[in-house]
Amino acid sequence: YHRQHTEEMRLSKFNQTEIKAMLGSYTKVLFVRDPFHRLIATFLQGMGMSPSFSSFIQEVLDSGMHNGSVAWKPLVSLCRPCLIQYDYVLKFGFLRQELGHLLRQAGLPAGSLLPELTDTQVQSTYRWLSEQLFSELSAQQKKQLSHFYRWDLAAFPFSSSFLSD
Repeated sequence: YHRQHTEEMRLSKFNQTEIKAMLGSYTKVLFVRDPFHRLIATFLQGMGMSPSFSSFIQEVLDSGMHNGSVAWKPLVSLCRPCLIQYDYVLKFGFLRQELGHLLRQAGLPAGSLLPELTDTQVQSTYRWLSEQLFSELSAQQKKQLSHFYRWDLAAFPFSSSFLSD
């Protein structure tokens, strides 16, 4: 897009004509991750001040949709997949395969640019960790989390998510 802008510029700062021109001129890529895995990563990175995972989840639920951190807000509220026609949606856990395809589509040499990703190890580690941390939650917290992330679970293929039950 011809207009100079900085990283701090948000799409909402532009008028409708500029937004349409920009979105039409870029390849739009969206990276998605199971919301429960996002919560685990946020908790492990110490972004919640809670001593336990269960109390951290309660903080998330209490903060609600509008006051919550970007780290755990539902993706649908952040990336607007119903409004923006993304060219690619890449799912965390399949990054090596999907990034390789994306790079080839862009005409770039996929093999030499990709870091060594161990998707299988990441998936099995998160599965084990998810089971452990999910077992700490009350039935009500599980139900509330599923409701909190209902639009993410409907929009993206997280079939093996603990929250999709």
